[in-house]
Amino acid sequence: MKKTLCALAVGATLFTPALAMAADVKVYGRAHVSLDYLDDGKDYNEVGLSSNSSRLGFKAEQKLENGMTVFGQIEQEINFASGSANDDLEFATRDTFVGLKGDFGQARVGRFDSPFKAARGPVNFFGDMVGDIRNVTRAGNLRFDERNANSIEYKSPKFGGGFNVLAALSLHETNSPSTELDDDDKVIKKDRDDKAYDLALTYKEGKVDFAAAYEHYEEDAGRGERDGFRVAAAYKITPEFNLGALYQYLTHDNDTANPDVQVFGVAADYKVAPKTYVRGQVFHRDVDADDENATLLAVGVEHRLDKAVRVYANLATMLNDKKSDLTPWSQGRSNNVGGVDDEDALGLSLGFRYDF
Repeated sequence: MKKTLCALAVGATLFTPALAMAADVKVYGRAHVSLDYLDDGKDYNEVGLSSNSSRLGFKAEQKLENGMTVFGQIEQEINFASGSANDDLEFATRDTFVGLKGDFGQARVGRFDSPFKAARGPVNFFGDMVGDIRNVTRAGNLRFDERNANSIEYKSPKFGGGFNVLAALSLHETNSPSTELDDDDKVIKKDRDDKAYDLALTYKEGKVDFAAAYEHYEEDAGRGERDGFRVAAAYKITPEFNLGALYQYLTHDNDTANPDVQVFGVAADYKVAPKTYVRGQVFHRDVDADDENATLLAVGVEHRLDKAVRVYANLATMLNDKKSDLTPWSQGRSNNVGGVDDEDALGLSLGFRYDF
C-alpha cells in the first residue's frame, strides 16, 4: 500500500503540470479527527482517538470542443489517527469515477455513493461523527447507505425550478464472476443476480432541500434481496434555523431473519453566532419484531475557525431494547466497539476537521 501511494504521489508530482495544461486538476482532502469517550453501557468505557472518513483525492475537469465537459475523480480514505493502519486497503476506496456532463445532464461510471445514500443529505447534520444517522438507518442485513461498485448513474438537468432525477445501476458487486464445481468437479462460471437499482428525485432551491429515493438489491447480493424507500427534507424556517425530517422503510426477502424496519425522526441546526452552530436530532428505529427497537439521540455544538477549519463537541446515546445492540458511533469512524443487547450506549466526542 505504501509503495502504491508513493508511486501515485510521484506520478502526480511529475504529471500534474502537463495535465493542468489540458484540464483543471485539483488535489483536495479532509483531515477529520476526534477524541472520543465511548461507553457501551456494560464493560467498555474508554477514551480513544478516531479518524472520521478522512480522505485524499484528485479531481479533473475539462471542457470539450463540442461543449460537453469530461470529469473524473479518484478518492482514497486516509487514517489520520493511526496512519499505517490503512496498509491493507486498496487505492481509490471512496468515490472514484469518470463521466460526461452537458445540456443532457450528467452521466458517470465507477464506484460512488448510491442515490439512496445521498438522499439522507438534507438531515445529515452529524455526518461522520458520533451521532451519525447511519447508526440507525444502516444496520444488519438491511443496509442501503452504500457506495456501490461497477455503477452507472444518470442525473437529469434541473427542471421545475430545482428538481433533478437520478437513476443508477450497479452491474455487479465484484469484478470477477462467481464460480462453482460441476458434477465432474470442474470449475464453471456462475451468473449472479447481484445488481442494485436506484431511482431518486431531489429538489434544492431557496429554503427547501428535499430528496426521495428507492433502491432494490437482487437475490444474490451480498446481504440478500432487499428493498428500501427513503424521503428526507429540510426547511430553513429562518436564515439561521434549519429543520429537517426523515422517513425510511426497509424490507428483506427473508423477513423472518430480517424483519421489516421503519426509521423516522427529526433534526435541527441553528446558527447562534456568525461562526457557531448548535444542533440536535432524535431518530427511532422501529423493527417489526419484539424488543429490537432503538432510538438515537444526539446534540452538538460546532465552531468554524475558518471556512476550512471547524471544531465541535457532540454527545450522543443509543437507547436499546432487549434484543438491540446498536451504538451511536459505528459509522464512518475508525474508533469503534460493538454494542451490548439491552444496554444504552453513550458517546462524547471532541472533534477537529480541516478541509483542504
